[in-house]
Amino acid sequence: MAAPGKCFLVTGPPGVGKTTLIIKVFESLRSSNPNLKLQGFYTREIREGTQRVGFEVVTLDGRKGLLASNKISSPESHRWPTVGRYRVDVASFESLALPELQVKEDTDLFIIDEVGKMELYSSSFFPAVLKILETGVPLLASVPIPKAGRDIPGVARLKNHPGAAIFTLNPNNRDAIKEHLFSLLSDQLQKSIRCAGV
Repeated sequence: MAAPGKCFLVTGPPGVGKTTLIIKVFESLRSSNPNLKLQGFYTREIREGTQRVGFEVVTLDGRKGLLASNKISSPESHRWPTVGRYRVDVASFESLALPELQVKEDTDLFIIDEVGKMELYSSSFFPAVLKILETGVPLLASVPIPKAGRDIPGVARLKNHPGAAIFTLNPNNRDAIKEHLFSLLSDQLQKSIRCAGV
């Protein structure tokens, strides 16, 4: 099991700014230490005008792939699982996200935005997340807020992990949490780098 303090989970209602916060923390870490080896992905809305028509997966080095859409209508897409009005393209998600979750010897931090219902339709996704936790490499992830008071089983497992610290965002505390997470991760990564250098 990972040592405590390795799993930083950001949660909060839809639209509160979880992805924005994770991207800002990632950018701050990368600019303060360009040699850090960061792996993972974040999800971003796909919009047409003011309408949200889907979600895409974006790797930390900028590659993109479809996660879900309400515009695609093909014989193949009718077999895709649905979340709300979106069809989830599991194969597209896996082809981009799963290689990013492979643990390499020199990885300093994993970023996963998010561990949610769409991503969990991939049967390989959650085992890859658990494998990361077993390595002790720090993980910064976002998770959805419980619906009707109940977490998705995978999310519940993450929250109950002995190394989990949970940060609940609201519009008033976003900036403070961003600074707090940045300093916590900076400290954690400095320790990892020092240990690796011994």
